[in-house]
Amino acid sequence: MAKESPSSSSSSMSSVLRAYAAPIFIFVLAMFFQLFLLPRSFPTSHYDVLGVKTYGSEDDVREAYEAIASKWNSDSGDARPADFIKIQYAYELLTNPVWKRDYDLYGIDESLHIVEELEKQFSAEDFAKIKTPLLEAVSYEPEHEGFMAITSQDFASKFQDSKPWLIQLYSSGSNSSAQFSMAWRRIVDLLDGVANHAMVELGDVRLVTYLAEKKTTGQVLFRNGLPSIVAFPPQCKTADCLIRFEGELSTDAVTDWFATTVLELPRVFYHTKETLVPKFLAKVPPNKVRVILFSQTGERATPSVRQAAKDYWNFASLTYVLWREEDASFWWNALEVESAPAMVIMKDPGLKPVVYHGSGNRTWFLDILEQNKQLQLPQLSSTTSMELGCDARGYSRAGFETATWYCAVLVGRQSTELNKMRETMCRVQDALSNHDESDEASKDPSVAPAASAHKNKRLTLAWLDGEVQSKYCFFYVQSETSYDTCGTRKSPIDVPRILIIRYHRNATESANVEKKSSNWPKTVWESEADDVDPAAQLVVSYDGPAETPEIIKWLSKMVEDGDSKNLPFYRAKTPELVPESTEPMRSGVPKSVKATQALLRLWNRIKDYLADPRMGPTLLLGALLSAGSVWWTRSRAIQQPVQTTQQSSTNQSDNNTEEEEKKKERKREQRRRNAKGEEAPASITDNEPKDAVQILSSGSDSD
Repeated sequence: MAKESPSSSSSSMSSVLRAYAAPIFIFVLAMFFQLFLLPRSFPTSHYDVLGVKTYGSEDDVREAYEAIASKWNSDSGDARPADFIKIQYAYELLTNPVWKRDYDLYGIDESLHIVEELEKQFSAEDFAKIKTPLLEAVSYEPEHEGFMAITSQDFASKFQDSKPWLIQLYSSGSNSSAQFSMAWRRIVDLLDGVANHAMVELGDVRLVTYLAEKKTTGQVLFRNGLPSIVAFPPQCKTADCLIRFEGELSTDAVTDWFATTVLELPRVFYHTKETLVPKFLAKVPPNKVRVILFSQTGERATPSVRQAAKDYWNFASLTYVLWREEDASFWWNALEVESAPAMVIMKDPGLKPVVYHGSGNRTWFLDILEQNKQLQLPQLSSTTSMELGCDARGYSRAGFETATWYCAVLVGRQSTELNKMRETMCRVQDALSNHDESDEASKDPSVAPAASAHKNKRLTLAWLDGEVQSKYCFFYVQSETSYDTCGTRKSPIDVPRILIIRYHRNATESANVEKKSSNWPKTVWESEADDVDPAAQLVVSYDGPAETPEIIKWLSKMVEDGDSKNLPFYRAKTPELVPESTEPMRSGVPKSVKATQALLRLWNRIKDYLADPRMGPTLLLGALLSAGSVWWTRSRAIQQPVQTTQQSSTNQSDNNTEEEEKKKERKREQRRRNAKGEEAPASITDNEPKDAVQILSSGSDSD
């Protein structure tokens, strides 16, 4: 038998190691996890320090402590300060009912750092110098401070409205929860009117288990200790959409997280006197009011301010300015702001800003925004046409019964000329609003008709962006120079125009329209004829000087003629107003922050799996299954060549037998050929003789 060479033996061993590399790696990983990683995740418990079984009663803890203390008193030479500190700490923790509950149920031990500090302080001194007790008991009762507490019994009944919720999980014996009380008070005040708030004590195990984070084993986990902050977004009523706060426990951090992540509110940024004009005032769309908030502290915008910025996004843009005493003269000359806090509202171009000094509550702030959300001279757009009464398909602001009403519209492209005319039209509107009809001197026929129509809401003043609303503008400005007012700017010339549109509803025509609309089916001719606005329109353009008295006289003349004269009833199809492009709202968490948070959550999940005691046996089982799979695959691979060799040897033997048979047959044939030349007796096997005759049988046919 031939011996196997060393080279073939080493190659065979290397092939086996390569085949079993994965099972070996998984096995080593399982052993490393079981022997090194897992013990670090489960340090010695305080019950082990006292020699008491896990979850032992307070009486068992006291008995064990007294036994250890009596031994130390009899022979204190064997006692070490480190041992005394650990035993004393475990005794104080496990004899406090609230601390013991938190430790047994949730693994909370927020004062463990005291042990390390005392061990360093008394490492070389006698433990008798250590002052006891080591821990100071805390009794925290939020109900006495006016905070709302909820339990598992009334939890469902609280979630009746669609408002978001901010909930704090706390412990009545937690020192950190008590220290967070002042910050929580401030957070609750800042969220007033924006969100609901509540607190849950850890003694309500059922509700805490529902709200708290859980390990891979299902055990409740407070990753960042107590208190723990969770939030329910608007319209959320289950734990599936619950959001957890994982940052630093401070007033600013919690409120900013809630406003940004939970409510997805836009941020309100700060500007300086150098950046206010180029980065804010110049970028706000011309149809929005500008609101400047002066702050003395420089604190972040509160959730109520950010909520207002979102609610009034289509009407106003908000920003903050940090008040500095060295800039006081600048702000007084520019905006007449004396001190902070203050709120400045800037409306139409050229108008004096409105300034409010002092810091009011949320209701005061929202009332001011509501009163000043519109420009003094409103913009005619797709969202305001019906409200302003400047729509032939609607009715006057004076009511459904009003037959004739007017809309004076300033049209033009965004330019300096348009801004000047907007200032003029604002003065016209103020003059009409302040006109006193009771004064005899005010009964001027050149003013009274327009002032009366404006007071009765039959006359509305507005302005229109002739570039954005080009079709609408060209429909009313039908002249050779309309391109100076409407459409894209093709020359440096910008000519704003003042138009007055008279709307008139004819009762007979309206009845016919309603009657025809009720008929079914309509013919093609009827549908084409009826595809017009229900109110007739007549348009007149102002060609006089851009002076307030002259414009008022012209408006009064137009209103007087429109009300007294029998003008033709002409209806047409007015082009649709194009929706104005809105300023994009940047709200929610930025993508970069979301990516960082996702990576952090992934890392936390990995750490949870590394502390899972089921991972070691799972990895070991995986190693065994992998090894078995490799063994089965290799066994099949070895067995297949053996069967192939046996089959080939069988085929080879069959081929040899066949060859031998062929050789024997050839030899017999050769002998027969050699025997042809010799005399042989006649037989039935011999060749037929030459003189043989075939004799027919008696039963055969013959000719």
